[in-house]
Amino acid sequence: MISNKKLFFTAILKAIIKLIIAGILIGYLKEYDGIIALILILKIIHNIYKEILKPKTNKNYILLIGMILTGFGGIVGETWGVHNGYWEYHKVTRELPLWLPFAWMLAFHYLYKLERALIPLITNQSQKNKIILAIILALILPAFGEVITIYLGVWTYYWPYQILGVPLYAFICLVFVHMLVYTILHVVCKKYKINDVVFN
Repeated sequence: MISNKKLFFTAILKAIIKLIIAGILIGYLKEYDGIIALILILKIIHNIYKEILKPKTNKNYILLIGMILTGFGGIVGETWGVHNGYWEYHKVTRELPLWLPFAWMLAFHYLYKLERALIPLITNQSQKNKIILAIILALILPAFGEVITIYLGVWTYYWPYQILGVPLYAFICLVFVHMLVYTILHVVCKKYKINDVVFN
């Protein structure tokens, strides 16, 4: 059950609008991967300042750890996928665009921030319900962003069984990466008694 459906769906709508803007930005600037990388780095710096450097207390180091883990895991997966010909990026002079690790880092922040907004609106905030919410968001939203960039010619998947250009394997991989990082951060929060609404 959702305690406030209006706030719940407003948060999701805002997240979708942000995703559309990011997808269009990357789509139209795809030839200028250095410029996209710079924009994403500035956004990461802004997030770190807002959540870690600026607050006097409750500095959110979990956010930084999650962004680093997701950025690392994402670039390992991207290198593997492109090297094996499962997908390729277009309109850039290198195999992997410069912005990729930063996009993965911001993908973590995006999902984390949305989950942090939605969880307080769920009446039963059990670990099971948090995991179900995380899986649903990781399954739908990143793939939606990929559809936008695929149709704007940023990259092409060569895996079969596609839905709007996104293959079934990609859905599975997106959920796997998010839930792996989710599990690691859950263990860190539990071990060090860190109070975090998403990972406790």
